[in-house]
Amino acid sequence: MYIAPLDRLVTEFAKLPGIGRKSAARLAFYVLNQPQSTAQQLADAILQAKEQIHYCSICQNLTDEDPCAICSSERRDRSVICAVETPRDVIAIENTKEYTGLYHVLHGAISPMDDIGPDDIKLKELVARCADGVQEVIAATNPTVEGEATAMYIARLLKPLGIKVTRIAHGIPVGGDLEYADEITLGKAIEGRREL
Repeated sequence: MYIAPLDRLVTEFAKLPGIGRKSAARLAFYVLNQPQSTAQQLADAILQAKEQIHYCSICQNLTDEDPCAICSSERRDRSVICAVETPRDVIAIENTKEYTGLYHVLHGAISPMDDIGPDDIKLKELVARCADGVQEVIAATNPTVEGEATAMYIARLLKPLGIKVTRIAHGIPVGGDLEYADEITLGKAIEGRREL
């Protein structure tokens, strides 16, 4: 139905999460109706992000400098690490302005159904970080079956090391994602965390 270059553009937009073929076509026509400079800015922004953004060597969060701004901040409480599933979760918790510790991004959750085991996420890196005076790890994984399994696994790994493992309170809807929670609910969940 579309000429080849337009069809390719629609196909590429349709690969984005949450974008169906109709939305992809809308985006493609929007881009085509913009000046060449606007399309070039979009393309440059995508390429620049891919070239400059990498994982922090300490917390595994996305960053353009190593270590990231949170890990290198002297104002952060280094005795507490909040373990989250994705970099989006770090942003969600930071938006609450309730948490002042460090983070560790797991890049996923244990999910046997999806063939994702403990070795497929950044758990070894978390355990290694706990040797540097960490007293508490907050398991801030999503309140899903996979998130709960990951939180329990973290507790089993770290409790024998004498590290307190807490879980964020369940003010977040079960089956929901942290990135979609409002700041007040997420802030209260951090405040009301409990030991596993």
